[in-house]
Amino acid sequence: MAEEYREALLKKDDYYENCPGCKVDQLKELKKGFPFRDLISIWIVVLCTALPISTLFPFLYFMIRDFGIAEREEDIGYYAGYVGSSFMIGRALTSVFWGIVADRYGRKPVILLGTIAVVIFNTLFGLSVNFWMAIITRFLLGSLNGLLGPIKAYAVEIFRAEYQALGLSTVSTAWGLGLIIGPALGGFLAQPAEKYPNLFSKESLFGRFPYFLPCFCISLFALVVTIVSCWLPETLHVHNEKKTSSNDSYDALEAATGASKGDETRTDDKGRKPSSNESLLKNWPLMSSIVVYCIFSLHDMAYTEIFSLWAESSRKLGGLGYTTEDVGEVLAISGFSLLVFQLSLYPFVERILGPIPVAQIAAALSILLLSSYPFIAMLSGLGLSILINCASIMKNVFSVSIVTGMFILQNNAVDQNQRGAANGISMTGMSLFKAVGPAGGGAILSWAQRRQNAAFLPGVQMVFFILNAVELIGLLMTFKPFLAQRQDKPRNGTA
Repeated sequence: MAEEYREALLKKDDYYENCPGCKVDQLKELKKGFPFRDLISIWIVVLCTALPISTLFPFLYFMIRDFGIAEREEDIGYYAGYVGSSFMIGRALTSVFWGIVADRYGRKPVILLGTIAVVIFNTLFGLSVNFWMAIITRFLLGSLNGLLGPIKAYAVEIFRAEYQALGLSTVSTAWGLGLIIGPALGGFLAQPAEKYPNLFSKESLFGRFPYFLPCFCISLFALVVTIVSCWLPETLHVHNEKKTSSNDSYDALEAATGASKGDETRTDDKGRKPSSNESLLKNWPLMSSIVVYCIFSLHDMAYTEIFSLWAESSRKLGGLGYTTEDVGEVLAISGFSLLVFQLSLYPFVERILGPIPVAQIAAALSILLLSSYPFIAMLSGLGLSILINCASIMKNVFSVSIVTGMFILQNNAVDQNQRGAANGISMTGMSLFKAVGPAGGGAILSWAQRRQNAAFLPGVQMVFFILNAVELIGLLMTFKPFLAQRQDKPRNGTA
């Protein structure tokens, strides 16, 4: 075994003794098995940051109603949109900053700060007593939780080349699951004094704050993730000292415990990382994939907001008349199905077709699927339950397939020393578009519900028509010449 360690080290041209990225690079060559630990680590971190984004959607309708700020039932969606958007506005303002911090000080500090923010501000949101407290706590949660961009770079750097697509698929899977399991938790755990009177009295903390329990459970999970993340290896290369030969570092490697591979970065004689000859904003493969990603993000966030509000709206307004528990059940089933798809089928399909064709097929099928939603709402009973569950499963599978493809294209477009900033730009654009999604979606739903007798696309038919129009724009932008791919292999990066 010792001889194997030495041979692996000798394959490397450069090794810097106190560089965490170099240590991860060296150790990664020795790990031949399936990277279960790294996958689980990334999965729980992304899940931790995704859960609070969408937990509020099943109960937001009732929370706004309880705040007493909406004068009419049709106006609830309007105010709900602002609460949903506040998180994304906060994240849009700080994503580039957190990306720069991750490139300068490391991925791990940003990850830890993000999970701590979830613990604090998600708890405070559950204790909100008025509309403005809800807006402010969500805004601060978005501003201080900037780990999604760095964790995508981390997912590329921590895995061997053959597992990097799986690593990015894990990010998008955990993200998609969080956006589904979050509402499921919100649906099952909100208003516990009404649903589970034998366990929670109306005089208890959870009775006086009916939307605190789902937020509290997620905050506890985030606290556990924060503690576990303290043992994550740092993957950023810091070459600011004299190079150490492979033989000199042999003892240090032999004494180290498991980690994984990041991306090696060449340096000059003084150990400085090179800057790209091209600005990120002039990197068209990167920018085109970000723009397409933003369009699909706008659609997905608007859909996520609209689905819960539409499902909980009364039948007379074109909704399904569901309770928070009914919505939670639909989304829980979708989440489990999505997990199975992403871990078993997506990597296989992506290897055969490539990320762009998979995204194009998923977008086209999504348009056809959403066109059926107004007709599904005409059903009732078991038929409605079966069809809405099947539709929700397929819609979320399509959405996550598209997002995974865009993740792969973005990380393939840049070298390691720019990934944090590149993902920061991506998160800024995506957050801006996702901020528009809930506000726009809530406003459109409120407007559509007031035009039940219109001659052209009455009621919710207009809502799903507009969602399809956005999806169609995204689909058209996935074709050449707009969407470009980097032709040369990224330096020390993805396969």
